[in-house]
Amino acid sequence: MLVYLYQYKHEEVEDGNRTAGESQTEDSVDKDSEEYFGEDMSDLAVETWETVERDGDPIQRRTITLDEVVAISVPEELADDDDPDLPGRTTQIRTGGGERFIPQVEILEVQEDTDTS
Repeated sequence: MLVYLYQYKHEEVEDGNRTAGESQTEDSVDKDSEEYFGEDMSDLAVETWETVERDGDPIQRRTITLDEVVAISVPEELADDDDPDLPGRTTQIRTGGGERFIPQVEILEVQEDTDTS
């Protein structure tokens, strides 16, 4: 299966005057991606957190795409490290090679693998 998730975390900045959609480095770094990283960002496999608003406060969100998923389990009870101030909860993802627990995720979509080769 192919699985799409949103994962959330609290902002990791000291300035509390930020708004949703504002870049943490927007004011301090003014370089294009090729100059900064030495190559075009579209060529890099990076995890990008975006700032979104929840209940008037900015939080961070990223999209996670996983393939070759065998099963997804969302425990009925909250995990010890689940944060009730953030969307989502810890979810167990099982693949053919093992399992992993991802904190603070919401399931966006699950698709059956249609590869018949």
